Amino acid sequence: MSKSETQPATKPGKNFAGRKPGMGKPAPGTTKRIFGYIMQYRWRVVAIVACILVGAAAQAGSALFLQSLIDSYILPMVGVANPDWSPLIRALTLMGCLYAAGIVAGWAWQWIIVTVEQGVLKKIRDDMFAHQQRLPIRYFDTNEHGDIMSRYTNDTDTLRQAISQSFPQMFSSMISVVAAVVSMLWLSVPITVFVLLFTVLLFFVMRKVVSRAGRYFVKQQHWLGDVNAFVEESVNGQKVIKVFNHEETTQKTFDEKNEELFQASAEANTWGNVTMPIVGNMGYVLYILLAIVGGAMALSGVGNFGLSGFGTLTLGTLVSLLTLSRSYINPIGQVSMQFNMVMMALAGASRIFALMDEPVESDGGTVTLVNVELASDGRTMTETDRVTGHWAWKREAGDDGTRSLKAAEKLKGSAREVALKAKEQAVSSPDGRLTLLRGDVRFTNVTFGYDPAKPVLHDITWFAKPGQKIALVGATGAGKTTVTNLINRFYDIQEGQILYDGISVANIRKPDLRRSLGVVLQDVNLFTGTVMDNIRYGKLDATDEECIEAAKLVNADGFIRMLPDGYQTVLEGDGSGLSQGQRQLISIARAAVADPPALILDEATSSIDTRTEEVVQAGMDALMKGRTVFVIAHRLSTVRNSDVIMVLDHGRIIERGSHDELIAQKGEYYQLYTGAVELE
Repeated sequence: MSKSETQPATKPGKNFAGRKPGMGKPAPGTTKRIFGYIMQYRWRVVAIVACILVGAAAQAGSALFLQSLIDSYILPMVGVANPDWSPLIRALTLMGCLYAAGIVAGWAWQWIIVTVEQGVLKKIRDDMFAHQQRLPIRYFDTNEHGDIMSRYTNDTDTLRQAISQSFPQMFSSMISVVAAVVSMLWLSVPITVFVLLFTVLLFFVMRKVVSRAGRYFVKQQHWLGDVNAFVEESVNGQKVIKVFNHEETTQKTFDEKNEELFQASAEANTWGNVTMPIVGNMGYVLYILLAIVGGAMALSGVGNFGLSGFGTLTLGTLVSLLTLSRSYINPIGQVSMQFNMVMMALAGASRIFALMDEPVESDGGTVTLVNVELASDGRTMTETDRVTGHWAWKREAGDDGTRSLKAAEKLKGSAREVALKAKEQAVSSPDGRLTLLRGDVRFTNVTFGYDPAKPVLHDITWFAKPGQKIALVGATGAGKTTVTNLINRFYDIQEGQILYDGISVANIRKPDLRRSLGVVLQDVNLFTGTVMDNIRYGKLDATDEECIEAAKLVNADGFIRMLPDGYQTVLEGDGSGLSQGQRQLISIARAAVADPPALILDEATSSIDTRTEEVVQAGMDALMKGRTVFVIAHRLSTVRNSDVIMVLDHGRIIERGSHDELIAQKGEYYQLYTGAVELE
């Protein structure tokens, strides 16, 4: 398939060599959306919060207990000839219980958080993939596949680390800080004020460090996606790279992108890693200053007051305050460290939610496809749930088909005539709600461009009668594949109408429209699984017998039975162990098992040899019997038996007719067929 025909001329979403990807701040509302997923496990979150509170209380309580342990139990025993050890043992036992409670609480929340973390990631991946399936083809034409994959891997992994470590650790640290401040206020208000003033200086330093690191973490995530996209593109194009000896050029481009990733990652982690040492060293400075100030107060007998009352600063109080200062400073360092990870996670989450916020493929259609019982008169139809081999378009209640007629009457010239003829020839039920699917396709005044300002098709009008084989030929970029992309609404037209059995395709639900069209592409996609699974992909409820019959119809049964495990042979790597012709035959069998009323064959034989083409062509001929078929071909020998051949040039139909008629005209088709001019 020619990329010039299937994709916009420019792709604003792609990042080419030398172009930096967007590196803005995390999108507003990202944190709220993350916690929206987390709170789906609210009772587990409540349990985690409770455990964190217990752990913080145990830590603060243990520090406070040091005061009474020293002042009330240890110092009174100093110098006593026969001290009573039982009070001290009871106190130490109580202190041990406090520590044990903290340990159990810490283990419990870390155990519970695993189920929350994995549950959230599963839900996000489910939602992301479900949304991806609803995105239009345009999105995948304008975004690198490797960058999309990076959102499922790297970005979700950073989010996993934030949910399992950063968010709970930050909450735990902040609770510990609050508990430490309250405990210090309980013991000494002056010392607490001194610690808080020192904290102002600490925050000023940390703000500079954290903001610098955060910017680079955001850049890191974007460059990581860009590198992944380039690697994926290089792996897919490895044969082309080697054929043209572009290994060095590719390596140079990769090195440039990887260097950008290295610089961003190095800066992010450098600034992130210095956070804890800075906080730790300033914590030691605070510890020393507190020891000096507290020691001076204790030795001089300066009065002390706290929420517990007035008095002097005792040795036990000073030891508790020194311990609490470490319980206060260390969590601040942990918060600043985790903040960098949170910034990286928010950058990744922004990219995930950006995909999930992409506009889904619009439909607007209301006409559905249903099975019908067809009476002997060929017109009377009755809707049924049974597979009958006859299909009909079913309009919604209140739509009797006059909408298409009114739209046709507004057209002018040959387009109006084509549209009215389609309505006249449509086989509909008396109430107008059921129209027999016959495969009558008509273009009327169709103008389309991937970029609306640059039309690819210009005022196209033509028709295909039921059961006809229509061939589209022309040079690359003439608009052949674009025509077929419009029939199945991969893209919607800007002007005109496309009528299917007299109904505008814009009024037909896309899933129903595409169910009526079988497509065989030049580029075959086989999925990991058995040969049988790949054939059944055309109709998921098909039996093994139906799949085998489809393979026999298209001449694929013979080679399939010669595979190691026949139909149960497992294919991997897009069927890399098969020849191009074998892969194409499986693709045609896939279309055959779907048994569609109409077919689109897009360069289905252009990449296989002439001998194999004969086998594939015979398979396609069997599949095409009784169906409306659209064939796009470069090899004009494959379209000689077409009912109508249309020659396109720069988005316009310049010739149409049968092979013999066009040869007799000695126009463009004649020049192409005889080799007087090249298709390209």
